Amino acid sequence: MNLEFDLQVFKGPLDLLLHLIEKNKINIYDIPISEITEQYMDYVRMMSKQDLNIVSEFLVMAATLLDIKAKMLLPKEEEEEESEDPRKDLVERLLEYKRFKYMSLELKDRSIDATKAFYHAPDIPKEVKMYEPPVEIDKLLDGITLEKMNQIFKDVLKRQVDKIDPIRSNFKTIEKEEVSLEDKMTFALDFARKNKKCSFRKLLGKQIGKIHIIVTFLAILELMKIGKINITQDNIFDEIIIEAV
Repeated sequence: MNLEFDLQVFKGPLDLLLHLIEKNKINIYDIPISEITEQYMDYVRMMSKQDLNIVSEFLVMAATLLDIKAKMLLPKEEEEEESEDPRKDLVERLLEYKRFKYMSLELKDRSIDATKAFYHAPDIPKEVKMYEPPVEIDKLLDGITLEKMNQIFKDVLKRQVDKIDPIRSNFKTIEKEEVSLEDKMTFALDFARKNKKCSFRKLLGKQIGKIHIIVTFLAILELMKIGKINITQDNIFDEIIIEAV
């Protein structure tokens, strides 16, 4: 049989086989192996003249076809008449390849169609977008009685109570107390100049809070460092005496 082929590029041996089956309008479940093998080999021979590097996988399929052809030509014994069709595996592979091939073509067509579509942002006027239909009070309050409203009110109060954490709700807020070192230095120096000599306890006066005491003490140390006051203490646990320079 002499056939003329359009020497197109196939993606693999299954692609070529599927092409031959569809071209010859052959039932894929009843492939005439002899005819298909002959056409397949003619194509492979022409391919080998073009590029030997891409023929190897096609030759593997050719060997498979020849093997199937040989099995089908062998006479069958009576007990082997109901044996498995040697074409079964090939048919399953072809059906699977055909499904994936057509799926890829469908996706490709959808991709091409998508490139022809253009989209633009919504251009609904702001006034229309924010429009809310008026509430009809009569319909809203339809079926509402004082008893139902009272129950709704109690449910709302209960939900608010349930939201309260019994532990965290007893926490108190800690307010940050701003104490300026510069202000304490000014206060301490004025107090020392006014009283000439005074004790640290007297300087503190009625100031309360650890922060005030600590910052006042730092202010005295800073004033002593820059030579604005002198500090004396006879013994470790005696009063700290402050004197302005």
